[in-house]
Amino acid sequence: MRPIHRFVTSALCTASLLAACGSPATVTSEPTSAPVDIAPTQTVAPATVEPTAAPTAPAPTATVAPAAPSATIAPTATAAPVSDSTGTVIDTSPRQPVAGGPTLLDSRLALRYVASIPVNSIRIAYDATQKILLMLNMEQGLVRIDPITGIKDIVAAPAEILDGATASGLAVAANGTVYVSGNQTLGTMTKAVIRRGVPSGQATSVNKSYTWATYTWTTVASTVPYPRSDTPFDHLFNGIAISPDQQFIVVNSGSRTDHGEIESQNGTFPDLREIALTSRIFKLPANGTDIVLTNSEEGVAPYVYAKGFRNSYDPVFAPNGILFAGENGPDADLPDELNAIKPGLHYGFPWRFGTTDTPQRDPAYDPSTDGYLNPDFTAVQIGAYANDPSYPAAPTTFVDPISNFGPAAVQYRTIDGVAHDAATEGTSIASFTPHRSPLGLVFADQTFPASWQPTGANLHAFILSWGAAGGSLTDRGQDMLALELTPAGNSYTMTARQLVRGLRNPIDAASIDNRVYVLEFGDNVALWEITFQQ
Repeated sequence: MRPIHRFVTSALCTASLLAACGSPATVTSEPTSAPVDIAPTQTVAPATVEPTAAPTAPAPTATVAPAAPSATIAPTATAAPVSDSTGTVIDTSPRQPVAGGPTLLDSRLALRYVASIPVNSIRIAYDATQKILLMLNMEQGLVRIDPITGIKDIVAAPAEILDGATASGLAVAANGTVYVSGNQTLGTMTKAVIRRGVPSGQATSVNKSYTWATYTWTTVASTVPYPRSDTPFDHLFNGIAISPDQQFIVVNSGSRTDHGEIESQNGTFPDLREIALTSRIFKLPANGTDIVLTNSEEGVAPYVYAKGFRNSYDPVFAPNGILFAGENGPDADLPDELNAIKPGLHYGFPWRFGTTDTPQRDPAYDPSTDGYLNPDFTAVQIGAYANDPSYPAAPTTFVDPISNFGPAAVQYRTIDGVAHDAATEGTSIASFTPHRSPLGLVFADQTFPASWQPTGANLHAFILSWGAAGGSLTDRGQDMLALELTPAGNSYTMTARQLVRGLRNPIDAASIDNRVYVLEFGDNVALWEITFQQ
């Protein structure tokens, strides 16, 4: 089964990302949200050691660094010499600065182990007002992490933030206001909520050496209860992004189906496919209060930003103000996408993946001859790919995903089942190798060194891959790609190059100046700092 495209039927481990995750580990720290002393969690140093005014970064040890990645995660080779924006040739020889850690593929990168990460940590964001990282963990709630020392403190418990819902999305505004999304299972139904935390006080560490903000929480918006499919395809509400002017937020609501098939929950909801509250990105006022999103097209129309997404788990506004998001493709060997998302447009789901029509749209569709299908994946196993004469007609024209000219992440399969690599064929795909599960998108800005900054109207970005959980394509992801995005008409084209490989199910990223912090997911995983040097 493919974990990340299930991402978050409540956050992760509930039916989205972690259909293959198992039961969450027991959390030993007691969450607390009152502004009182809270014992810090030390990363490497003992709990009695106080941080100094200029803390020394903890040295990684073999006991906390993750195990070496499996040999089945194949690196993507770069066929030609690589140059930076000044024309200087870059050394791409593999380096592993931390034993058991990820491998760097660019001499301008430096790696530092920051902290061990508890299981079910799903989001990371930078709070510039406190100069700290905030992490969202499904059991512990909101956790602050000092990016220098790696010390962790629980800031707010899940019950205080979401009142019974399971956390799934996190964003932090320029003024330190925090936005969290979550989902709550209610029998055959589910309900989403978006909450806002305004800094309103301070808590102090046990050793009295530092403080952090506490929050007053209110509801921005919630949905009425709506039908679950009760499958791993319940992607629910998850990723949040804040507009550049800080006036509105966008929230992704993923699909309830794999590819638009009927998901009736054993007949509870006959003939039901997607609905008004699924497979779209919503736009909400950042200062909104108690907005109710109903399950009707008329009711949600004022709040729809764009439609046609299976699961755009991690939307991000680029420096030029355009919204971008990776898109997790289906349980078939059809592409994962990167989209430049503009208001009012439709991006294809469920009628199209990449630029390929969903095969089930064909009234004569025969899954036994479908070369895109692989029995590793849930939708294939349960017979969700089937002849479907009632499959609805496409409602409109669609926006194409961004074309990727490689050399990385451009494997694809044709309907006859044959695997190809677009880079060796001199062509492109839209946008990534199937099942890579792209997320953790970060853009380079003026704080990055000149050799990492884009030229003209181009954009430079870095995107993570959760990684494939099945299939026979050799590009397995679990890496970081460097993307150069070039304007092309109303969209972009891109090239992709592998920068870091051997990450362990990376799930999110945040940047502070020229440093990108990568959050891994699972047991015995880490928060890594990758510094981009000149």
